[in-house]
Amino acid sequence: MDLRSTHLPHSGLQLKDTIYIGWKKTPEGWIKLNCDGACKGGGESSGCGGLFRNSDGRWMKGYIKKIGVCDAFHAELWGMYLGLDMAWKERIPQLIVESDSKVLIDMITDNCKFNGVVPTLVRRIRNLLALNWHVQFCHTWREGNRCADWLANFSLSLDSSVCVRMETSPSELRKFLFDDFSGACMPRNVRLVV
Repeated sequence: MDLRSTHLPHSGLQLKDTIYIGWKKTPEGWIKLNCDGACKGGGESSGCGGLFRNSDGRWMKGYIKKIGVCDAFHAELWGMYLGLDMAWKERIPQLIVESDSKVLIDMITDNCKFNGVVPTLVRRIRNLLALNWHVQFCHTWREGNRCADWLANFSLSLDSSVCVRMETSPSELRKFLFDDFSGACMPRNVRLVV
């Protein structure tokens, strides 16, 4: 049934549906970076994190960094910038970057325009993208980004602001990694546009 052509007698009626979201593997030969930022206490404590997985969905490496004082958007920016910088230095030729910040992805890919000066980290990210490699961006819901979300929140517990690179995953993260690897999905309620 096409709801767009249906007359709804009650104005303000909101229709909702449940969708199922999970982490998706990359095509063969591509690496996926999931990145995220976290902010607590109105920006008094911020951090970021991310992880790289191969096309089989297996952990390759990760990173976390306590940023200090900044808003959630800038924490997300830091998470993406650090991941892209790490990927370039690791010579990853084909990268899919996944974030739960649609605004950030739109800014980086020029799908939204700036009024005023482009933020420094956006310029740095764009400079990295201009190098000789293949990078694609995808938005995912928070439920598809649980591992990066966990790392970003874990970064808030660090004592210093040094970027910590992790060759092995923290044991507390392994359940989420297994869920992603096995294709588990999480429900999310969404509003339908009619």
